[in-house]
Amino acid sequence: MNEEFIGALKEIVKEKGISEEMLFSTIEDALVAAYKKNYAKIADNAHNVKVTMNRENGDIHVYAQKNIVEETYDNLNEIGLEDAKAINPKYQIGDLIDIEVTPKTFGRVAAQSAKQVVVQRIKEAERSIIYNEFSEKEFDIVTGTVIRKDKGNVLIDLGKTEAVLGANEQIPGEDYIYNTKIKLYIVEVKNTTKGAQVLVSRTHPGLVKRLFELEVPEIFQGVVEIKSISREAGSRTKIAVYSSDENVDPMGACVGPRGVRVQSIVNELKNEKIDIIKWSKLPEEYIANSLSPAKVIDVSIDEKNKSATVIVDEGQLSLAIGKEGQNVRLAAKLSGWRIDIKSKAQTENLAKSIEE
Repeated sequence: MNEEFIGALKEIVKEKGISEEMLFSTIEDALVAAYKKNYAKIADNAHNVKVTMNRENGDIHVYAQKNIVEETYDNLNEIGLEDAKAINPKYQIGDLIDIEVTPKTFGRVAAQSAKQVVVQRIKEAERSIIYNEFSEKEFDIVTGTVIRKDKGNVLIDLGKTEAVLGANEQIPGEDYIYNTKIKLYIVEVKNTTKGAQVLVSRTHPGLVKRLFELEVPEIFQGVVEIKSISREAGSRTKIAVYSSDENVDPMGACVGPRGVRVQSIVNELKNEKIDIIKWSKLPEEYIANSLSPAKVIDVSIDEKNKSATVIVDEGQLSLAIGKEGQNVRLAAKLSGWRIDIKSKAQTENLAKSIEE
């Protein structure tokens, strides 16, 4: 070991954010193990040892540690009081004495062991830094670069690490082209033995929520609040918004001047349709709004069963239900109510049947 090596260590400490004392202590522990492996079997006085490394010049010393006793029975772990006093008159029975046993050839073994520890610590520190950085971004948006496709998955470069966009987390029909930059929602960050595992998604409703928070200043400022989102990725999303300021139209704020705000989000989601709904604390009004763009005549609710019956004109029936039931399905998920849609004619015919 030398001053150049110590200087390099301290530079690593600064660059990687590793605790200097922890690094040196870990190296010393590794040197104890290296000594025991290579020298303890041939040394008569080195059963319990400690190794010290000078923090400035890198000098290494190995010490056998022995208990001071009146009469010795175990030469590997004990030393007589008279022998101890010959080293230092201040020693007393019960003290622990350090006797240097540094082998002349220990430098080469020490250097190799220290190198292994430093490399390992650097890897651990880098993994820890990456984990901490991305765990702070959990439930947030990051921008990544498409690297390649592999067995249905898409590998994404996030800068300091890579993430796998699983098949279930991909927007149906979206083409992931090499070197294309895309926005991703971080669903979870796991700290594994192989480092940080960042789980990302393009289908999660949280992606839409964060895109609106980034695009709409009123949401970022807390004036407009996103109350609920229901999404079928690649096809359609419904988002319910509310304004705490009666002078601010929550829907207008999300749409933006000439629709630029919502259009920016639609473009990012590859033309996914977005219905912006005005939230209401009144269930009937909220359910009616959630079925937009269909026009609702009447809503009756059954609070006990959390269900609602919605009446629409005949011409609005297919729009309210949506293609393959998508509109009513998303509305039910958005509002939290089970919704049954009937046309006005169906209701009137039912009423007549009951009367007859």
